[in-house]
Amino acid sequence: MTWDMVSAVALAVFAGAIRVGTPFLFVSLGECLTERSGRINLGLEGVLVFSAMAAFAGSYLTQSVWLGVLVAAMCGALLSLLHGLACALPRVNDIAMGIAVMMLGIGLAFYFGKAFIQPQAPLLPALSLGDWSDSSAVRSALQINALFPIGVAMAAAMTWALKHTRWGLWVRMVGDSTDAARALGTSVTWIRAWATAAGGAIAGLGGASLSLYYPGSWNEGLSSGQGLIAVALVIFARWRPWACLWAALLFGGAGAVGPALQSVGITGYTYLFNAVPYVLTLVILVLISHRHSRIKGAPATLVA
Repeated sequence: MTWDMVSAVALAVFAGAIRVGTPFLFVSLGECLTERSGRINLGLEGVLVFSAMAAFAGSYLTQSVWLGVLVAAMCGALLSLLHGLACALPRVNDIAMGIAVMMLGIGLAFYFGKAFIQPQAPLLPALSLGDWSDSSAVRSALQINALFPIGVAMAAAMTWALKHTRWGLWVRMVGDSTDAARALGTSVTWIRAWATAAGGAIAGLGGASLSLYYPGSWNEGLSSGQGLIAVALVIFARWRPWACLWAALLFGGAGAVGPALQSVGITGYTYLFNAVPYVLTLVILVLISHRHSRIKGAPATLVA
């Protein structure tokens, strides 16, 4: 590879890290909030797919992309609230219920989304951060999804809120010690339910990013397992919202390697490089599954 090719690939990977990583960012932030309250939501894949369909349908029917984004957040919140309330019932397992919610979300998306596969809806605008450059490649690479800055601000706000607000204290308390929370008169059931719903609303923004920006259409194979990968991503980030940002960019960059190589004519190993995010997920799960490993930063109720 020549230096020009290396530069082109690096620029494409940087651009792809933001483009591909934006849905990862929102879904991981949503799951981070949910898990900090002591609940796991494996139904995020269904939330992501259903929210992506709802965002596209809302944007198409109202001809307003931001109403589509709002619809996606609401649908993600409702589906996750169902998970949170059901898991509060006696003898209901978080994992089994999460799988049920995942199947429900995907099924609803496929059923209601058939009418929206062909139409074109208003899409999210791109923020042009590269107008200072004379290079068309740089200007193209710095076309940023309008939701990405919102995700960065949300990661910073969540980091601060979990440490410095009463709301954050409640979430951390029920995630670390349900007995202490109950002793202080805190409703563990409702805090977990609303944390799960809020996490679903945030994840819904990731679905909106999928269907309203990249790839900018609705189809039934849109997610490619990003909702499930986000669970491993949260573990990789050690349940820290700000670290979720960097982890999402890392996974986004890994997913952009294949297309970046294709852009310079290297196509022989495309499928191998496209598998990098899934390989990263497997590596993380293997590392944390070792019986002698200690998961630093995990809410106590999840590892008890």
